[in-house]
Amino acid sequence: MRFAVAERDAVLAAAVGEVLAKRCGPELIRAGWPGGRVAQVDALWRTLAEVGVPAALVPEAAGGLGLDENALAPLMETLGRAGPPVPAAETVAVGAPLLAAAGAPQLAAVLAGSSLVAVARQEGAPVPFAARAALIVVPVGDGLRLYERGEVRAEPVASVDGSRAAARVSAPAGGGLLLAEGPKARAAACRRGVLATSALLVGLGARMLELTVAHVRERRQFGVPVGSFQAVKHALADAEVALRFARPAVLAAGWAQAAGDAEAAVRTSMAKVLASDAARLAARTALQCHGAIGYTTQYPLHLYTKRAWALAADWGGPAYHRELVARRLGLAGPGGHGSGTDLGEGMLA
Repeated sequence: MRFAVAERDAVLAAAVGEVLAKRCGPELIRAGWPGGRVAQVDALWRTLAEVGVPAALVPEAAGGLGLDENALAPLMETLGRAGPPVPAAETVAVGAPLLAAAGAPQLAAVLAGSSLVAVARQEGAPVPFAARAALIVVPVGDGLRLYERGEVRAEPVASVDGSRAAARVSAPAGGGLLLAEGPKARAAACRRGVLATSALLVGLGARMLELTVAHVRERRQFGVPVGSFQAVKHALADAEVALRFARPAVLAAGWAQAAGDAEAAVRTSMAKVLASDAARLAARTALQCHGAIGYTTQYPLHLYTKRAWALAADWGGPAYHRELVARRLGLAGPGGHGSGTDLGEGMLA
């Protein structure tokens, strides 16, 4: 089967790419790290909101663009390639659609870009961007509830990617706004989060390869560019091939979710496995081909490699999603190793 991006989805991704090319470089990413000027990040997100990024999956009747999950792959890949330090998957793929379905009054602020959404996956686990997001979605009982940041206690925790502003969240038993209820609604929200994160990883991998190719063309040893060495060529080719295999898998998962396909869950897990493995391979290859400079914090590569490592484990790591696929194929016991997320429980149901 051949997958191609629809024109309307491609137009949105291209418009976002133009904004990011002008305003989102390494310095903007650094602004999201502790001690950085986070106001610059917030300003960029408001500009992206004007383009329609947080409104992508929101119905037109609720003020959104009325797109479906097919739009997530090109949009999130574009965001992943640039790397703005925001909860893009959580806000665009999970938070905004849930708020729209529930008729939440906070939706207007999300669509305007003045409020970001963080999503708790598992009780007691660190929540990416919870130390900075204005709204936090928390799984409570059989449902998903929305809390204002002032309604919860957020204890900041360290992360390999400091721009993710992670925190442990304690939400009150009562309160909050019910966004969705039942295992099907929770699984659908999780699948969108996994899909968006997979696309972010593909974009990140492509960006790391771009940096590396540019470096090995300029770096010289023995009087020639190091990119002319066969070992370097093969390593970069392997990473590129992995990304080229992951990209259509992400597109397929987006199509399956949008079409309500019975295999949407397993396609989504396959996309996450391939995207995570490809991004981690790209990160490892980039570090090896850069040499010592790739390990310094002054050089921008670490901003992307650390993001890739964090996202590869987020929304269920490759081992977790491999097990989900194996269970679907009848190759694993029903118990599993339990390394997934509470939010995603029952993804294959």
